[in-house]
Amino acid sequence: MGRAYQNRKQSMAKTADAKTKVYSRYGREIYVCAKSGGTDPSGNLSLRSMIERAKKDQVPAHVIEKAIEKAKGGVGEDFTAARYEGFGPGGCVMLVDCLTDNPNRTIGDVRNCFTKTKCKLGTPGTVMHQFDHAAIFAFDGTEDAALEALLTDDVDVTEIESEDGKVTVFVPNSEYNKARQALVNAFGEIEFEVDEIQFVPKGSTPLTGDDIATMEKLIEMLNDVEDVQNIYHDAEY
Repeated sequence: MGRAYQNRKQSMAKTADAKTKVYSRYGREIYVCAKSGGTDPSGNLSLRSMIERAKKDQVPAHVIEKAIEKAKGGVGEDFTAARYEGFGPGGCVMLVDCLTDNPNRTIGDVRNCFTKTKCKLGTPGTVMHQFDHAAIFAFDGTEDAALEALLTDDVDVTEIESEDGKVTVFVPNSEYNKARQALVNAFGEIEFEVDEIQFVPKGSTPLTGDDIATMEKLIEMLNDVEDVQNIYHDAEY
């Protein structure tokens, strides 16, 4: 799982940098996290993690505060989560996560991206089984100490790996809060390099030639869709 995750992170690096609506997307996610789990980050680990990620991506404080205030007031858009599955160039598999206030508009926009790049949007369940829904933590430390802390708190560890002093831990998505708290209890306030719940591909699909250009175009188009929050795939360049 670790290698597949790293491949995906590398292939997505330059598209992540190209997102032009990053503030809006973080604003939506923070608003949804705060509305569903409470507006106090100390009692809502998902919100706390989202705020930390937003700060790392240099989202201004006023954007974060506005989203939380909106959730406190109970006003604002009624966003719902939508996930679309499809096949990209070369037969690679893709998941597209959205937050939308108009599902009909969103699926039309997403389908248009696939159609214009001669790719195919699938039906629910088509490719989901080819991904693991995992919580991922990466930080400076030792593998033995991290594993001991997690097992002591009875966390179900899927995988743990260490390279150059960097520990990466994979646990089921349902274990996110439990695992994060166990690591913080053991090591104090950790500076997490990665602290996310992701869909991690179980395998990889190598892309070459024109398929690489097509994949980059498809991701660029999807990133331009306002409602798209995250894109996951198993393509390996």
